[in-house]
Amino acid sequence: MKRNPKRLIQLLLLVLALAIPLTSVAARQSFPEVIPLPEGFQPEGIARGNGHTFYTGSLNGGAIFRGDLRSGEVEMIAEPGARMAVGMKFDPRSGLLFVAGGAFGTAYVFNGKTGELDTTYQLTPSASFINDVIVTRQAAYFTDSFQKQFYRLPLGPMGALPGPGDVQTVLLGPGFDFMQAAFNANGIAATADGSQLIIVNSAFGKLYKVDPLSGEASAIELSGGDVQSGDGMILRGRTMYVVQNILNQIAVIELQPDLSAGVITGHLTSPFFRVPATAAAFGNALYAVNARFDEIPPGQPAPNDTFEAVRVEIH
Repeated sequence: MKRNPKRLIQLLLLVLALAIPLTSVAARQSFPEVIPLPEGFQPEGIARGNGHTFYTGSLNGGAIFRGDLRSGEVEMIAEPGARMAVGMKFDPRSGLLFVAGGAFGTAYVFNGKTGELDTTYQLTPSASFINDVIVTRQAAYFTDSFQKQFYRLPLGPMGALPGPGDVQTVLLGPGFDFMQAAFNANGIAATADGSQLIIVNSAFGKLYKVDPLSGEASAIELSGGDVQSGDGMILRGRTMYVVQNILNQIAVIELQPDLSAGVITGHLTSPFFRVPATAAAFGNALYAVNARFDEIPPGQPAPNDTFEAVRVEIH
């Protein structure tokens, strides 16, 4: 029987056309949309580790869990204690997990593989709330929600940690608005080269460009809305994602190259959001942890309450 080469090519192209969307759907389904966390866990921070590993921490006792975004499995690697775990970031150079210590005024550094607490830094002796952290090649920066300042931990080669006496307190300049008895500085991000920080002020619903050394700050002019209740943040290129906790959404902002202005182009939402606090990025998705601040005050024991990490796709 004589075969028609043209017909064979057409059949092959048809098979490929059918296989591509099926493969895409299978890839998406291999990562669960909702990852249950232990009952009573009270998560606030989430950080992406190596591969599809993630970390999350508890406001109530500061326990640290490590999980897998593909399988949805989680395991405790650091037991709870007299701590809080708020925002967190993983440094792939050193394998260390940096964690903001909330009302304890501290920063914690854990071994991301063993869960061992490597170092504790007392950032401030004053009543305060250390809320979030970003790690660059030069330093780890921690926000303070109750004081008009942030903290810099200078890092050495391959992310080597500084000594306890090397903590630097950087005052925020007059361009950063501040409201007494309110949550001010919250989430923090940095440009790829670490030359500029971006800090969200939850009380004013604003973003600020901040010099990491001098603390000089200027508001980023936003059009299309604001970032009221802004919490955790992710910067990818010139696209900023700001978790707006109590609003159950994530603002998508396109920034100008000089960070002087930005446009809110839309919001990411999910029917599974229950007041998400922070998010981590993996591939074409963000993973946000539900903190449920509207129902459960931070640090209040909630032994029977459920919490989740929720996946939302980005474009």
